[in-house]
Amino acid sequence: MADIDNKDQAELDPADMEDVEEVEEEETGEDVNSKARQLTVQMMQNPQILAALQERLDGLVGSPSGYMESLPKVVKRRVNALKNLQVKCAQIEAKFYEEVHELERKYAELYQPLFDKRSEIVKATYEPTDEECEWKADEEEELTDEMKEKAKVEEEKKDEEKEDPKGIPEFWLTVFKNVDLLSDMLQEHDEPILKHLQDIKVKFSDPGQPMSFTLEFYFEPNDFFTNQVLTKTYKMRSEPDETDPFSFDGPEIMGCTGCQIDWTKGKNVTLKTIKKKQKHKGRGTVRTVTKTVPNDSFFNFFSPPEVPENGELDEDSGAILAADFEIGHFLRERIVPRAVLYFTGEAIEDDDDDYDEEGEEADDEEGEEEADEENDPDYDPKKDTNPPAECKQQ
Repeated sequence: MADIDNKDQAELDPADMEDVEEVEEEETGEDVNSKARQLTVQMMQNPQILAALQERLDGLVGSPSGYMESLPKVVKRRVNALKNLQVKCAQIEAKFYEEVHELERKYAELYQPLFDKRSEIVKATYEPTDEECEWKADEEEELTDEMKEKAKVEEEKKDEEKEDPKGIPEFWLTVFKNVDLLSDMLQEHDEPILKHLQDIKVKFSDPGQPMSFTLEFYFEPNDFFTNQVLTKTYKMRSEPDETDPFSFDGPEIMGCTGCQIDWTKGKNVTLKTIKKKQKHKGRGTVRTVTKTVPNDSFFNFFSPPEVPENGELDEDSGAILAADFEIGHFLRERIVPRAVLYFTGEAIEDDDDDYDEEGEEADDEEGEEEADEENDPDYDPKKDTNPPAECKQQ
């Protein structure tokens, strides 16, 4: 076989040898590209490299590309005219959002009677009629008459065995616990207090006043504080910044103010008492010092950091306010309008479905890649270094 191979090689003309050399070079190039891809993947999995890359990209935002500098003066002049037009577009957009805010205020008045009845049902000041309680189940959830009758008898039996609950107990606490963004704020010592939360309302600023909205938390009388209502107001801005008009992207929260909670003595969950032992350097005696320090609690939500007049915040305060703004916006846009769906978990299932769809898209892409390999005439399954999971030996 070796003699035959040598003979075949000797009979190749120079042009054929050039083709062989080119193919070998191309194969070598593929190997280099493969190694480069592997190195790139390894680098992108390194958090320190990613952080450095993100910092570099952040530094490039707003920096000139060099292209503008290369343009003729007369073209730059026209580009400046386009930028002035863009500023006017931002000003019109600001007016648009102001009118949207007016519409929100208008429709909030239409929603409020429904939200008021929701509150009355939750706190048991109104008992809904049979007609109001009738809810048509989905087709897959429909039961036969016999099964319905059996379920009704079982429910009546359970009702006889225990006291009739008033309204919908722990409605808002359940909502909070079902939503990750809010449950992360809750501490165990907050839950007994939030059982007394009866309603949350959104109030928009009056016409002609600076844009803002207030979250109002209504509590029934309790042993923890004397306030009936706790409030949190978010101040918004809906006009372009004169120093950076192109950054305008709709209304933004500029600051927020909470309220004072009148805690009952010994019930303030935002503070905790700790004891420390101190040793005297000279005499060696030990004394115990009692100190009051801040404590993690949902109710810190009503004492946000103050934004100084210059707008500059330290890193920790900035992070707290950013999270605070997100929570306030989420309560206003999602929780208050759709509270019952977060109580039942249906709104959360919708959010999960969105993630599932993304996962299905990824699966489809993987399937397409597998199909491409099967349709590739040069594909050799024996050389595949990544066989399917079910083919790998344990």
